[in-house]
Amino acid sequence: MTQLNSKYRDSGVDIDKGNLFVSRIKSIAAETHRRGVLADLGGFSGLFAIGNEDLSNPVLIASTDGVGTKLIVAKLCNKHDTIGIDLVAMCVNDVIVSGAKPLFFLDYFASCSLDIDVATDVVRGIAAGCKLAQCSLIGGETAEMPGLYQPGDYDLAGFVVGIGDRNAIIDGSDIRVGDKIIGLASSGLHSNGFSLVRTIFFDQLGKKVDDFIEEFGCSLGEELLRPTRIYVDSIVTILRRYKINGLVHITGGGFIDNIPRILPAGCVAHIHADSWPIPPVFTYLTEKGAVSSEEMFRTFNMGIGMMTIVSEHLVEDLLHQFRARGEQAYLIGEIKTTAQVGGGKQVVIDGVC
Repeated sequence: MTQLNSKYRDSGVDIDKGNLFVSRIKSIAAETHRRGVLADLGGFSGLFAIGNEDLSNPVLIASTDGVGTKLIVAKLCNKHDTIGIDLVAMCVNDVIVSGAKPLFFLDYFASCSLDIDVATDVVRGIAAGCKLAQCSLIGGETAEMPGLYQPGDYDLAGFVVGIGDRNAIIDGSDIRVGDKIIGLASSGLHSNGFSLVRTIFFDQLGKKVDDFIEEFGCSLGEELLRPTRIYVDSIVTILRRYKINGLVHITGGGFIDNIPRILPAGCVAHIHADSWPIPPVFTYLTEKGAVSSEEMFRTFNMGIGMMTIVSEHLVEDLLHQFRARGEQAYLIGEIKTTAQVGGGKQVVIDGVC
């Protein structure tokens, strides 16, 4: 067995190093465990007892995602302890828009050759994200694949399972003309559009991650690596007390492609682009990168990471509740009909499209 393992290690896969990594991160994962976790990290699978979470008709709601080429920025900055927060955020923000509460999370980490220090930093970020999302990290997979990945490269994927009541699933079917749209501020770029971001900053403008950008008040690397905001606490808390007709996580596709995913036929989201402060990074990309406003709103979140669509009489209460929970919340639009705005679009943004 020793000889065989030695040959496998010589080919680029080190089983002993993988085992050492698992032993190192067990305590990190354990810090995220909540009621329901039935097994420690390191088994063949993760076990979680869902009970019924006091729901009359419980259903499981799942999502999987990655963080795209933001990983390249993490490598350039040699900073890997926040990219895991992005990974969790991209997954849990997708399940809460259905009205689900995240239960547990699994990750997939693949590289050419496992760097234990880097991988441990990544898992620390994942654990931090799970704590913010109030879910448990119960397992994952670590793969060494020399020949498929270049030395120093790694890739991430995340998987979350949440639970909701079948009778209270949010799918947009309750949205009505006259409803208002409340936007919750993003923390910055989040984890979308980084192929364009890298092209503009690094290729077109010749910037380095250590360059201080006056408009940002920090280095370029710091701005680009701001972790994606996790909205779980605010949304789950609000859903206990208020009726939300629709929720939109603004990810790849920006406003223009994401909002129509929940709009009933005949409804149009009318967005007032001057109703919230657009963060400097988006203005910088627009001006320095010569990107059209329509392209910006189709690629980036433009400072709004989550939208809630609610009945008009709830607006003031919800703005107050969201702000009390630490969110920057803005009334950014309303639901109209195609006849009211003209044309066949489902999203109309003042001064943009």
